[in-house]
Amino acid sequence: MTCRRVIALLSAAVVVSTIAACGLRPRVPSIAPPARGALFGAYVDPPRYTEKERIAAFEQFEGRLGRRLDIYHDYHTWTDPFPSDSDRHFTARGTTLMISWAGTDTRDIVAGRYDTLIRRRAEAVAALGRPVLLRWRWEMNRPNLASQIGSGTEYVAAWRHIHRIFGEADVSNVGWVWCPLTGGAADQNFGAYYPGDAYVDWVCVDGYPRSPRESFGQVFRPFVKWASGVPKPIMIGEFGRTEGPPGSRAEWLDAARDYVESTPQIKAVCYFQSARGVSGNYSVIKESDALRALRGWVTDPYFSP
Repeated sequence: MTCRRVIALLSAAVVVSTIAACGLRPRVPSIAPPARGALFGAYVDPPRYTEKERIAAFEQFEGRLGRRLDIYHDYHTWTDPFPSDSDRHFTARGTTLMISWAGTDTRDIVAGRYDTLIRRRAEAVAALGRPVLLRWRWEMNRPNLASQIGSGTEYVAAWRHIHRIFGEADVSNVGWVWCPLTGGAADQNFGAYYPGDAYVDWVCVDGYPRSPRESFGQVFRPFVKWASGVPKPIMIGEFGRTEGPPGSRAEWLDAARDYVESTPQIKAVCYFQSARGVSGNYSVIKESDALRALRGWVTDPYFSP
C-alpha cells in the first residue's frame, strides 16, 4: 500500500471519527430528478392499516407490475411520528420514500406552537440517512381545508416556518414537494400558495378525471402550463381513474403515458392504487386490461431512468 493511500485512509478515518465525536450526521443528498425519463411510484392502500400489511400490499402490487417501484408513497397525520416501520423497510432496500404529511392550523404553526414537534420530525428524517421526499399539506387549495389553511399568504408562511426548522436541524436529505390539487372546486390560482423557488425542490400536482371522457391531459394541462414558468421538475403526486366501460380505463392509462412522455418537465408520477378513493375505485388489480396498461408504464424504459 502506498504512503498516499495510507494518508487518504487515515484522513477519511479522522473525518468519520470527528463526525461521530461531535454528534454530527454525514450529509445525505436529497433525490435529484432523472436527466431523462421519469420515476414511477405509488401509494398502495392495504386491507388494514398495519405496518406489516402496508409492506405486504406494496410488494404484492410490485409483483403484479413486474418490478420494484422507484417511490414508496406513504401518508401521515400531523401528529404521527415518522418514519414508520414500513417507511424504514422500503428506504432500507433502496426505494425512495415520499411522505405526505398532513397539516394543522397554519397560524398556530407560524406562532411557534408546534416547533418542538416539527423539530422532532426533522431530526427523525435526518437520522434515517436516506433521501426522503416530503410533501407537507398537499392539496392545500381544496375548499374543505380553508379553515385550516387560511389564505395563500398564511400557508406560505407556515411552509417557510417548517422549512426553516428543518434547515436549523441541518437536514440535508429532504426534497421539498409542493403539491396543490387541479380541477373541480379547488382554487386554481396555484401561484397564491407557492412558497417560492428557494423553498421548493419539486412542484407537484394531484388530479383525477371528473368524467369518463376527461383525459389525463385535460386534467393536468392547466397546472403543467402554470409550472412551465417555474424552474422545478414536475411530479404527478396522485393520479388514477375509476372503473368504467370495458377497456376504457386501459385506454385512458395508455393515453396518460403518452402525455407524460411528451412532457419532459414531468420527472415523477405516483399512481393512487386504492379501492377506497373519495370518488370511487382506482384499484387496477381486478381489471386485467387496466393492470396490463399500468404494467406498460413500469416496463417502459422511460420510467426506468
